[in-house]
Amino acid sequence: MTITVKVGEAKTHLSNLLAKVEAGEEVIISRGNNPIAKLSRIPKTNDLDALIEEVRAARARAKPVTTEEIVAWKHDSHRY
Repeated sequence: MTITVKVGEAKTHLSNLLAKVEAGEEVIISRGNNPIAKLSRIPKTNDLDALIEEVRAARARAKPVTTEEIVAWKHDSHRY
């Protein structure tokens, strides 16, 4: 998910925004309606805990899958 905030709001809530970035969200900072910067997480290549958190954040943003969709996928896989 991407959050857009104005400069003043970013200054006031920087710690809160950084926590969201650590959880995998991106933050766009704008001046008026013009985006000027993007905050995003720096990936840690050898940090298993960071990788697990990134996967959890991605799963939290994903649309839930219904039982009917799972059954349909299973049925489709047996066609080939």
